[in-house]
Amino acid sequence: MDNNYRLGIFYGLGAYILWGVLPIYWKLLQHVEAMEILASRFLWSAVFVFLLLLATGKLHIFMQETKTIFSTKKTACCMVLAAITISFNWGIFIWAVEAGRIVETSMGYYIGPLMIVLFGVVFLHERLSKLQFAAVGCAAAGIAVIVVHNGGLPWVAITLSLTFASYGLLKKVIVAQPMTSILLETLLISPLAAGYLYYLSTMGGNVYQSCDTSTLLLLAGAGPVTATPMLLFTACARKLPLNILGFLQYIAPSITLMLGVFVYGEPFTSTIATAFGCIWFGLLLFIWSQIRR
Repeated sequence: MDNNYRLGIFYGLGAYILWGVLPIYWKLLQHVEAMEILASRFLWSAVFVFLLLLATGKLHIFMQETKTIFSTKKTACCMVLAAITISFNWGIFIWAVEAGRIVETSMGYYIGPLMIVLFGVVFLHERLSKLQFAAVGCAAAGIAVIVVHNGGLPWVAITLSLTFASYGLLKKVIVAQPMTSILLETLLISPLAAGYLYYLSTMGGNVYQSCDTSTLLLLAGAGPVTATPMLLFTACARKLPLNILGFLQYIAPSITLMLGVFVYGEPFTSTIATAFGCIWFGLLLFIWSQIRR
């Protein structure tokens, strides 16, 4: 096992464990509207990463890589799309946590590894075994169970898996240091975030005009809380193939599922259990295929 591979595994484990416990943080901000949390998340993340670059003396690398990324239409478009994609992912996740749908977010991130595998086949022409194709089929069967029983798609789960798989794919195209990538993504969305908070201030007030000190600190803490696993994931995505990224990703939803059911008391019905059973079986097939390989 080469050093790059070891580092990729280490970064991936760190990212997914931190993402797994993230609902606890957003629950502490449940009294704040999801869109205001999202706007704050972008702004404070940009500030945090900028200060990190400044402290480590790597601001010149950011400037050089930014120039390179925007020197071609392909990489520039990928960077803009990555920023848009992650903003949807963040926003839906925060809203779902506040709405008491942590279990469904967990389902989305269980499907995510298999969605990443599927994206690797479609867009990067990665080869999959029969077991891996069967694993994707099991995930589809899990979604079908919910559709048949509830008469509708689990849209939170599907959207989260699609946006994060898309984000992972775009990260394979952009060649940049993790901090450069994260700062660019947050800077691209920050003007919209700042504009939204300003608009709220003119329409009766935003959270910063009325919040207490603890809320302000939690909003400011959204920067390091967000950027740290993002930096780890970006470094991981550059060092590992998409199929290994998919293998690691099941760690985060496992933690999130336990939080939703055992800590926040969300229902775990027989329909949900059946759907999860199909998805878990698909993951077992996927893991087994990795072991055989």
